[in-house]
Amino acid sequence: MAPSSTEQALREQICAVGQRLYQREMGAANDGNISVRLDDDRLLCSPTGVSKGFMTPDMICVIDNEGELVVDGGTRPSSEIRMHLHVYQHRPDINAVVHAHPLYATVHAICGKPLVQQVMPESTILLGEVPIAPYGTPSTMDLPNSTTEYLATHDALLLENHGALSYGADLNNAHFKMEALDYYAKVVYLASQYGGAQEFSQAEIDKLIELRKTRFKLPGRHPFVDGR
Repeated sequence: MAPSSTEQALREQICAVGQRLYQREMGAANDGNISVRLDDDRLLCSPTGVSKGFMTPDMICVIDNEGELVVDGGTRPSSEIRMHLHVYQHRPDINAVVHAHPLYATVHAICGKPLVQQVMPESTILLGEVPIAPYGTPSTMDLPNSTTEYLATHDALLLENHGALSYGADLNNAHFKMEALDYYAKVVYLASQYGGAQEFSQAEIDKLIELRKTRFKLPGRHPFVDGR
């Protein structure tokens, strides 16, 4: 049976996001995975063993909330879909998840350096800070379980010695957080080569968070709002 217009649009959007991740060098070879809610019982996700830059809509998998294929389209989901399902389980407000290996963010994750410096209005408002979830072996429940304590207060995470994870109200929201995360990591890294960034005062941080809450009214969770 042919997919509905809504499903087809989401399949195409997953491919478009995959191409942007690939073009921005946020994963080598077949790295990374993408998922989005189709309805209460089904999700769409990127296939295993396929470069995110070369996916086509017919390759996208349809799975249930346990990660099992609902429709056998000739491809299979990544074993890391468990991490996505873990996010959905703990965050009912989330409708899309992106996992990638963006270069600067991954360097921070490998070096054990969380992103905590408040140096740009955009990153402070959107992300606040990005902690590092402890290392978990890929394709096992150790990986999703390592993220649990951060899910209630953060919308983006570094994965120790692995990569990054972001999630949001829709696929664009989740993807933009991944881009913002890596830009944040790049700025912090480059600033360190010039003696370190000039950081915001607490008063300036408070003003930015107030803007997030009252003017921008952004969806999702934030460590400076939900963590207090």
